[in-house]
Amino acid sequence: MNFEFTVEQKMLRTTVRNFTDKEILPHIAQWDREGKFDPAIIQKLAELGLMGVCIPEEYGGSGMDYNSLAIVCEELERGDTAFRTAVSVHTGLNSMTILQWGNEEQKQKYLVPQAKGERIAAFGLTEPGAGSDVASMETTAVKEGDYYILNGQKTWISLCDTADNFLVFAYTKDRSERHKGISAFIVERDWEGFSSKAIKGKLGIRAGNTGELFFDNVKVPKENMLGEEGEGFKIAMSALDNGRFTVASGAVGQIMACLEESVKYCHERKTFGKEIGKHQLVQKMIADMEAGLQMSRLLVYRAGELKNQGKRNTRETSLAKWQACDFANKAADDAVQIHGAYGFSDEYPVERFLRNSKAPVIYEGTREIHTVMQAEYVLGYREDKELNKMLPAWNETEYAK
Repeated sequence: MNFEFTVEQKMLRTTVRNFTDKEILPHIAQWDREGKFDPAIIQKLAELGLMGVCIPEEYGGSGMDYNSLAIVCEELERGDTAFRTAVSVHTGLNSMTILQWGNEEQKQKYLVPQAKGERIAAFGLTEPGAGSDVASMETTAVKEGDYYILNGQKTWISLCDTADNFLVFAYTKDRSERHKGISAFIVERDWEGFSSKAIKGKLGIRAGNTGELFFDNVKVPKENMLGEEGEGFKIAMSALDNGRFTVASGAVGQIMACLEESVKYCHERKTFGKEIGKHQLVQKMIADMEAGLQMSRLLVYRAGELKNQGKRNTRETSLAKWQACDFANKAADDAVQIHGAYGFSDEYPVERFLRNSKAPVIYEGTREIHTVMQAEYVLGYREDKELNKMLPAWNETEYAK
C-alpha cells in the first residue's frame, strides 16, 4: 500500500481545511449553543463538489477515490461532527448505496442530483425499538398494485428535516422471516403521509439536524424499491460499511482537533513556573493522542484501499470504526483534562469535542457490537463473502481523463 498522498489528495485536504477554517470554525460555538443547523454549509460543500466526492463523474460526482472521501470527513469533523455527519449520511449511507445497488434508472433519477448536491439524501434504519437488533423493526411496506404502502417510524435520523430523499427499510414479508423479510426503498420528502420532527436536548452534535421520520400510508412506487424484495438487510449492512468508514474518518479528524487545541494550550498555559507541556503526565496524554491519530488513520486508509479495489471490507471497516471512535473519545476526555477548569467551559472547544465524541461510539454499531464482530472473525464464527453487487472499484484511469 502506498501511504503517500497524491497531488489531488493534498489539494483536496487544503481545500476542505480552508473551507472549515472560513465557513465553520468562526460560527460553530454559536451554532452549538443555539442548537442550530445551517443548511447553507451543505450547499457550499456541494458547490465544491464535496457531496459526491467519490461518486463517478458519469453520475454527477467528482470521481475521486474512497480515501479522498476519508480526507473530506477528517477535515470537516475537525470543524464539527455535525458537518461530517451530513456527508456521512448523504454520501456514505445513501448515495454510495444507490451506486452499489441501484439500477440505471434509479441512478439517473436520484444519484446524479444527489452527487451534484442538488438533492440532499438521508438514511432511515433505526427505530425506537430497533437499533443494534435491526430485525426488531416494525415499519412495514405492503404491496398494493403498483405501490408499496409504507407505515412506521424511524428515529435518530440525521438530516431529518433537511434531506429531500431517504433510503428507508421496512418489512415487506412476514416479520417472522426477520432479516430475510426486509426490503429497501427510496422515499421522497414531499410524498403524502411523510413527516419529520427534530430531536432536541441532545448531549452533543447540537449543530446537527437529528430527529424522527413518520410514514402514514405513504405510497411508494414499486420502481423505488432498491435491489430485490428481501435484500434490504444485505443492502443496509453494505450501507453501514460505507457509513462506518466515514464515521471512522471523522473520528481521525476529531483526534486531530483535540491534539491541535491541546498542543496550543500546552504552550499557552504555565504552572509551577513552566509550560504545562513540560509536565510528563500531560506529555503522556499528548503522546496518546498522537498514537491514536496515527493508528486510526492507518486503519481507515487500509479500509479505503480495499474499497478502491472493489473488495469486501466489512471486517476492516468495523475495526477502523471501533478503534478510531474509542481513540477520539479518549482524546477528547484528555483534551478537557489538559485544559483543566477551562476545559469545562465553552470558552474553549474541547468540551464540545467531548460531547460530540460520545455519539460515534454508539451509532452505526456500538463499540460492543464491533467488539463482538472482531472476536467472531478471529474465532472463525463470522466470515464475509462477496455480495452479488459490490461497490465499484475506483478507476484511476477514468479519473485521469
